[in-house]
Amino acid sequence: MDKLVFLDSVARIAVFVSLLLALFLLTVKTENKLANRLFACFIIFSAIDFSGLLDFSFPKEYLYVVLLKSTFCLLEMPLIYLYVLAVCYSDFRLKWKHLIYTSPFVVMNLVLMPRFYLKSSIENQQFLANFSTTFEGYFFQILIECQYWFYIVSIFLILKKYKKIYLENYANPSTSTYKWLFQMNCVFIVMHSITASKNLLRYTASRDTFLWGNVLMVVMALSVICWFVMKALNHPELFRGINSKLKLTKDILPEIEEKKPPVTVEDDSVSEQIQTLKQYMTEKEPFLDPSLTIQELANQIDIPVRDLSILINHKMDQHFFDFVNEYRIQKAMHILKDESKSQLTVLEILYEVGFNSKSSFNSSFKKYTNLTPTAYRNAS
Repeated sequence: MDKLVFLDSVARIAVFVSLLLALFLLTVKTENKLANRLFACFIIFSAIDFSGLLDFSFPKEYLYVVLLKSTFCLLEMPLIYLYVLAVCYSDFRLKWKHLIYTSPFVVMNLVLMPRFYLKSSIENQQFLANFSTTFEGYFFQILIECQYWFYIVSIFLILKKYKKIYLENYANPSTSTYKWLFQMNCVFIVMHSITASKNLLRYTASRDTFLWGNVLMVVMALSVICWFVMKALNHPELFRGINSKLKLTKDILPEIEEKKPPVTVEDDSVSEQIQTLKQYMTEKEPFLDPSLTIQELANQIDIPVRDLSILINHKMDQHFFDFVNEYRIQKAMHILKDESKSQLTVLEILYEVGFNSKSSFNSSFKKYTNLTPTAYRNAS
């Protein structure tokens, strides 16, 4: 099959599937509609990007559309960045200030204005033929690279903060949202590296090699988009974000330094609070609730959530996540050693003590005992 025909066929499939998936995301019923819509917009812009590989020629009077739709790729990473925010934070909303993320797209089209948009169709045709070697072409490539890596790093920073806030405020051992978004960002790095390498072939290799590079890129991009959407659909818990107004303990501490009581008084108060907290955890066993949060625990023991966060995450030097899981593991160890409960399976035990994932239970259990639950039961 002719390479151009094959590339056109693959591109048409990619465009069709992308638009179909985008339509599904826009119409499917879900709690986090904003995240779905942002991801759908990303897929739509990706489809527009793929359409540049179709064997289709625009009429001369509409040649401006060719470069205009090429610049749409500058809107893809901002959409992914906003998508990550929408997934991580349940209270995230789009605001007018977010239009700042369209700046690269606007700047690029302003740069193209003098020598392209304001010229005749004949001049546009000549400009497009040599675009890759023009100042505008080089500027476009540099802008794409700078923007891409800016958002890649920004997303990793968001995920780093998200994970810390999650561990300090939530006891649910599922970190699937973090893993999913982290994997997604890593895949974007790989895909961009492949795309950048393919673009270099334009200057260093034959036209045939460059065309096959385009084919490989579109096939991989289509596979990745399908994987992203199927992953999200099969794991609805990925859209259970946290509240963006939650603060890290290290950010809260400076705010109360001025109100700090004398050291001896503070030490006595802290010791008493820790003792009260441990006693409550042992007697009432709130950790059995798999969805326990630091806010709920604070309400139960009548301590301001701000003080409880500092008590656990700073004074006791533990994340709330680890603090709660320690009690869950101790409860599980007691059940595993109890001969009268030997009929219970490991799966039944993990649900009984507040876990909701076998992998999370096994990893947490091994962290505290250096043994798997089964090995611990056999050794008891």
